[in-house]
Amino acid sequence: MSAGVIRVLVVEDDPVAAAAHALYVGRVPGFAVSGTVHSGTEARRHLDHHPVDLLLLDLFLPDGHGLQLVRTLRAAGHAADIIAVTSARDLAMVREGVSLGVVQYVLKPFTFATLRDRLLRYAEFRATTGEASGQDEVDRALAALRAPRPAALPKGLTAATLRAVTDVLRSAADGLTATEAAADVGISRITARRYLEHLVDTARAARAPQYGQVGRPELRYRWSGH
Repeated sequence: MSAGVIRVLVVEDDPVAAAAHALYVGRVPGFAVSGTVHSGTEARRHLDHHPVDLLLLDLFLPDGHGLQLVRTLRAAGHAADIIAVTSARDLAMVREGVSLGVVQYVLKPFTFATLRDRLLRYAEFRATTGEASGQDEVDRALAALRAPRPAALPKGLTAATLRAVTDVLRSAADGLTATEAAADVGISRITARRYLEHLVDTARAARAPQYGQVGRPELRYRWSGH
């Protein structure tokens, strides 16, 4: 492994998600996967035998909560940084994680672009060394960990309707057409298609023509976010 490469241990109980997260990490320059484990016990065993700089840590593990694992690791002298990966939106948990040294939170499902952004920001923060010349330099170092404000939605789209379209699409195992999404959400087909196309543009959905019907084939959209 090249000097200066940030070694990442993926801790995720779902084997499919673990493989996807490891693949994502391996695609980011300056990062390499040290290993992939599926429980807190396996994580502790790996850390006892392999150097690790960063844990990509799922908070819900089969043998205990991820934050309890962090406490155990700190007590054992393991100083690896933590990026928590979770579907939980409990802000009290976020605050507790910060107190334990969790440097970033990534909410599931997430895209490669989201994780890449967090990893690169972490690398920038990690690269800051030496003595700060003043408050501004300290502020810049800490700001490297903070994600930018979300980009504004295209004109005419609202966050509430986007959430509604996203929810129905994610729950549709076979995908949805714009007509079906419109009926489920209670909006027009044209409006539904605008939201679905936005999800495609942001790599959270994929579309393909649906054949087998009379006339022009209709597009079917499927959730592809991670």
